Amino acid sequence: MGFARNALTRDAFLGGRVHAWQPRDGYRAATDPVLLAAAVEARPGQSVLELGCGAGVASLCLSARVPDLTLTGVERQADYADLAHRNLGDSARIVTADLAALPDSLRQQHFDHVIANPPYYRAGAGTPAGDTGREAALREETPLTDWVEVAARRLAPKGWLTMIQAADRLPDMMAAMVPRLGSLMLRPLVPRIGRPAGRVLLRGRKGGRAPFVLLPPLILHDGAKHQEDGDDFSQAAQGILREAAALPWV
Repeated sequence: MGFARNALTRDAFLGGRVHAWQPRDGYRAATDPVLLAAAVEARPGQSVLELGCGAGVASLCLSARVPDLTLTGVERQADYADLAHRNLGDSARIVTADLAALPDSLRQQHFDHVIANPPYYRAGAGTPAGDTGREAALREETPLTDWVEVAARRLAPKGWLTMIQAADRLPDMMAAMVPRLGSLMLRPLVPRIGRPAGRVLLRGRKGGRAPFVLLPPLILHDGAKHQEDGDDFSQAAQGILREAAALPWV
């Protein structure tokens, strides 16, 4: 049936360059899909598959930076898949399916890039969210290994998988990627100088043979602590979140 109109908000991303409909009370995209999109080194004319696309914010932000992409999103929650189609329009194909049971049409395709923002919390960990959509987006039902396995199968040779995850899931990510992908590169996302990383961006290449690279962290906020009202994003983070800048892997 989809969300009722009064259950949605229309939110700005990339400094107002794009807008997306999101549920008022369900899972709502914040900075993570924007950072994920910034880390995808796609070129015009390439194909991108987003697994678990939700309302499509990551693909929307990526398409605002890189024109002429062939975008495909997979989302198992029909209400969110409907929002992704609404947000992306004819610029993307949205498939309502579980990533563990992709339709034949998708299993016959390969992509230059696969991107994903999988649920951060392991099954059974923490307090369940009151909203079913938010719970499905945040708590793992499909193992992280399966996300990587499906992504690797859908990549074209030399294609890249780019993922954003909670920092404490890094061992799981590495264990899933190492047997399937090479040329792994890791960038920690640190809230402030002197703080531990809260999120990580990790990418791997199908058939890649380059050694593992640990990049300097992206510091998201200025100062050791929040001082006053406002977002206090660092200059680098503002460029990504407000100006649609890329986050390069160098």
